[in-house]
Amino acid sequence: MSSAVSTSTGNPYGVKCVCRAWEVPRSSVYARRKAGCRSPEWRPAKRGPKTKYTDEELTGHIRRVIAESPWLGEGHRKVWARLKIEEIRTSLKRTLDLMRAAGLLAPSRAGRVLGPRNHDGKITTEEPDEMWGTDFTTTQTIEDGQVAVFVAIDHCTTEGVGIHAAKKANRFEALEPIRQGVRTHFGGYDRDAAKGLKVRHDNGTQYISDAFQTELKWLGIEASPAFVRAPEGNGCAERFIRTLKEQLLWIRRFRNVEELQAALQEWLVKYNERWLVARHGYQTPAQIRQTFLELDAAA
Repeated sequence: MSSAVSTSTGNPYGVKCVCRAWEVPRSSVYARRKAGCRSPEWRPAKRGPKTKYTDEELTGHIRRVIAESPWLGEGHRKVWARLKIEEIRTSLKRTLDLMRAAGLLAPSRAGRVLGPRNHDGKITTEEPDEMWGTDFTTTQTIEDGQVAVFVAIDHCTTEGVGIHAAKKANRFEALEPIRQGVRTHFGGYDRDAAKGLKVRHDNGTQYISDAFQTELKWLGIEASPAFVRAPEGNGCAERFIRTLKEQLLWIRRFRNVEELQAALQEWLVKYNERWLVARHGYQTPAQIRQTFLELDAAA
């Protein structure tokens, strides 16, 4: 039609005039013309730059990384980071797509509908030893039955600063992870030894007790209770406990509290030295603390 000659002007109508009359974009016409020039064997190629690895080869590397990882159920971000450490370059989305196609994604729980949030602020800190989070969970042992596991974690490095198992979940046992962290990171356990530190905790009876609060004050620590019924306010400790359950408490059985305590201390060292933290560029908690120590020394 565009090559037809107008009877009034004697000139061809042209593509622009015809497309305007038919309300069709000219790009569609040119695309159709270009497609008609292709051979029948032509197939559209995958967009983007050509990569070094085929999908099959990259999937093989992903399976190997998952098998060699010291952790269970790592998601595609951690797998992508481990590939990057090994100089196997690919995109995060491609890693996700290949893991989904191969059935390698870790199972996850469906999210629940939450009401209005009491806490919308930021709980992570910019430097270590500004705020620690503490909380506890329980697990079963063969001889001692249900026992409590108390933890303390740094809100900047996500480093576990203390961990403790006890038969009784009372206020005195709840202090033990804090004591471990103060001795390790503040050089001793004395009055005002940890001055300037805040400790985030929930409103459990162990943490709001006089014994717990009095010892924090003696150490120079400021208590920072989370909002009632807002566990996200103590999210760093909550997330650490989830990792502890998935990587240790749910996959091993322990004879008694002594065996559990030894396993917890060994696991904490492994976590601090080998767990990857996404918000710090996939460094381990120990590497993050070392980076801050070097910056302080240089300053």
